[in-house]
Amino acid sequence: MKTVGVDLAAEPTRTAMAVIEWGADGARLSHVQLGTSDTEIIELAADAASVGIDCAFGWPIEFVEFVSAHATRVSGTHARTGIDLRRRLAYRHTDRVVREQTGRWPLSVSTDRLGMTAIHCAELLDGFAAAGEQVDRSGGGRLAEVYPAAALRAWGLLTPGYKTKPEARILAAQAVLAALPRLETTAEQRSLLGRSDDALDALVASLIARAHALGKTLPVPPELLDAAKIEGWVALPTCGIGELAGAA
Repeated sequence: MKTVGVDLAAEPTRTAMAVIEWGADGARLSHVQLGTSDTEIIELAADAASVGIDCAFGWPIEFVEFVSAHATRVSGTHARTGIDLRRRLAYRHTDRVVREQTGRWPLSVSTDRLGMTAIHCAELLDGFAAAGEQVDRSGGGRLAEVYPAAALRAWGLLTPGYKTKPEARILAAQAVLAALPRLETTAEQRSLLGRSDDALDALVASLIARAHALGKTLPVPPELLDAAKIEGWVALPTCGIGELAGAA
């Protein structure tokens, strides 16, 4: 089995990708790189069982409706106003589930600094569709929306400050690799993972993709499926990191 992880950024220069080949006796990090184009992602993912992409797959439905009404100057379409409305516009259904499961809110795709990356993600998903992929934003196909920090927290491996502090980043990479003794990596790859939080998040995204391929991520509740197909759904692992290796 092959899984691909993508730490998406607004531009290809900051977009990282990691590819893991899984077998019955272990796994191998066959590819990890910084500076990745959409074309490279789609090509390398062609034969992957699952592709984990670290970015929101969509916007809150109510947010889209609100912006559309504002653009056409339609007023009075929302019964609620004030902070209640703003909170509903800021977070998707899956964000609320992540909050329930992890105790922390994800960044809001509507109001935080994710706008340019989310637009890039929409373009990437369109690229997959143009290549013949059946894109299901709820995670029903090969593509899965992932949240590396939430997965690391669930696995007990989240190192505070790994995004901003070089020393924390090294410790974070060491912790993840120590939890995966059957994952083969080269000295060059380990060095990159310790230097770049983008590369490390791409690796974690590929690990979550493995959980997704094995059916070991939190399923979409039936009552949220319609919304998830529009807004996206975060694939939260329901297994330990040690359960990922060992089956082809």
